[in-house]
Amino acid sequence: MDSRTVPQSSKGSSSPPKAGRVARVSLAIAALLFSGVALGIGPLQARRAAAAAPSAKQAAVADGADPSRTDAAGTEWLCNPDLPANPCLSNENALVQRASGRNSVQLARPANQPPIDCFYVYPTVSKQPGLAANLEIQAAETNVATFQASRFSSVCKVYAPMYPQITDNGLQHLGSGFRAALTAGYDVVQSAWKDYMEHDNHGRGVVVIGHSQGSTMAQELLRTQIDSNARARNLLVSAIIPGGNVVVPIGQQVGGTFQHLAACTAPSQLHCIVAYSSFDQTPPAGTLFGIPGHGVSFLQITPSPTTGMQVLCVNPAALSTGGSGVLQPYFPRSGTTTGRLIPWATQPNLYSGRCMYENGTTWLQVNAPIVAGDPRPVVTQVLGPSWGLHLDDVNLFLGNLVGLVGTQSKAFVRTHS
Repeated sequence: MDSRTVPQSSKGSSSPPKAGRVARVSLAIAALLFSGVALGIGPLQARRAAAAAPSAKQAAVADGADPSRTDAAGTEWLCNPDLPANPCLSNENALVQRASGRNSVQLARPANQPPIDCFYVYPTVSKQPGLAANLEIQAAETNVATFQASRFSSVCKVYAPMYPQITDNGLQHLGSGFRAALTAGYDVVQSAWKDYMEHDNHGRGVVVIGHSQGSTMAQELLRTQIDSNARARNLLVSAIIPGGNVVVPIGQQVGGTFQHLAACTAPSQLHCIVAYSSFDQTPPAGTLFGIPGHGVSFLQITPSPTTGMQVLCVNPAALSTGGSGVLQPYFPRSGTTTGRLIPWATQPNLYSGRCMYENGTTWLQVNAPIVAGDPRPVVTQVLGPSWGLHLDDVNLFLGNLVGLVGTQSKAFVRTHS
């Protein structure tokens, strides 16, 4: 992975570089996520597959889908435990990079029979030239599923549907039909959820995971299919939906986007929400994340209320205390044979995070103080101050999030056995 030398600081300074510190610019992830500067929607036509298996596969092929990955209900699966080629089941070995430079290897692998499931909706990654993607699985979708969702396979079976998301190109060219297009894209996500619930869930607990555009899709799924349904809420282990501007009344833990699903405040708490947007400095006016009704809120299917609201911030590194916590990041490595054998890197005790609220903006402040002689890479803003560390929202906290789901899974099994 390419990198450039910049200083490591707790406030994301752009001052001249200091020797001995290398800043990760998240190029591997940046190449997959947003590269535009606008949030918008272009028109799309989303076909709905019929119930019969042959016609469903025909419709999937017409939408650019792989018929071998399309089930009888018409869902094109990116990740599914039954798929022979599944990007959410991959090598999870990690290089542990310490401040002393004395590194080691951490071995990890997917669980054989995890007791719960995860339903993952990926962020904007499509580089297709149109305004909305078809259902063809390309490297962008495969890579982001590996980067963001595969490590959850150690604690859950991961299901991830393809959906006709607004492409990177679509986010840069606003279209008058964006609202209908957004709804049509969501319809495919909801159809996949219903397919999963009917054919795969079997009463198992499930974690809903999304990021950015995927988070806004997941919000609508939670709002319409789970929040108002006591039986569905009982099966929801938790929801992890960073980068989507979930809102609550100022100073409260529930209300706003959801009426029953509250913020997670303890590791063993169930039926709760983890949501945040990470920055390495105070967000500027006009930030895309952290202000009700601004920025990424434009992609919400049903806009959240704004009056008397703040964007929810739940720090997965400090659920119990609500203060500062130590992050457990996992980033993909690439470019070498060793990187393929040990495809992850983690930096213990490098980052800390704390939720902040100031002038109507809420964010998760990520700090990495300068320590002499520490050679480890540090994430930086890639898309500018208004985006903060959005590209790294998931990977900065990936170890915390996987650990949280593992703890919640045990609590769910205890209460539902």
